[in-house]
Amino acid sequence: MPWTVTPERFDSPDAALLRRDYYDEVASRYWERPATAEEIDEGLTDDGAALLTPPTGEFVVGRFDGKAAACAGLIVKGTADGASGPGEVAELTRVFVRPEVRGTGGGGLLLAAIEDRARALGVRLIRLDTRNDLVEARGLYAKHGYLEVPAFHHRMYAEHWFAKELGATV
Repeated sequence: MPWTVTPERFDSPDAALLRRDYYDEVASRYWERPATAEEIDEGLTDDGAALLTPPTGEFVVGRFDGKAAACAGLIVKGTADGASGPGEVAELTRVFVRPEVRGTGGGGLLLAAIEDRARALGVRLIRLDTRNDLVEARGLYAKHGYLEVPAFHHRMYAEHWFAKELGATV
């Protein structure tokens, strides 16, 4: 199998480069022009990535034929009843597959790995938001059981909201 997906610190060299490439792509698509290095640096500054470590979250890196090619993050948000603190609801974030390996199954493996890590953290519901222009992401989420739901926040750049209830692993 050419893909492996494992937890990794968000600030490892491979993870940091994947996060940078993710931000470059989403910013460039939004602005409809290449993002500058300064804009990417600014976007990554204080972006909350430190939450992508247990017990507040997780980060996974996918490798295609041994090369870092994909990533996804999870941030535990709270309980289903809205109480603050670690709990049953988490947000999926920073899902990225390098364009040259899209369509090879990496996205589904990323989601499966994040869902397994979420269950280990006691998460029962994963939510996410995305934009109109990120059609590949919306297709990936729908293909893997994420349902479009009403808005659960009103952050800038969010145009579609998805959620998936996690059952126990079999």
